[in-house]
Amino acid sequence: MTKTPHHLDGNAVGGLLIEAFGREMTAARECCGECGSVRELGALLAYTRGPGEVLRCPDCGCVLLVAVRVAGRARVSARAVAWLEMP
Repeated sequence: MTKTPHHLDGNAVGGLLIEAFGREMTAARECCGECGSVRELGALLAYTRGPGEVLRCPDCGCVLLVAVRVAGRARVSARAVAWLEMP
């Protein structure tokens, strides 16, 4: 049995990131705190089938951002992001 990936690219969570940050964020660059790779948020792997949106590093699989809606507001955790550079 072959596994099919259940991810999209980071652009899939662009709307929720706009809610959280108040601006377009898919072009923002981040550095993975686990492996040090640098890329735009839109190039991360997005998993959208859970109660929140999860963005993972394509190189090491580390969870970089988790975005959820809580009481009608967007909330983002970015524990493993070493730095974030706005476009």
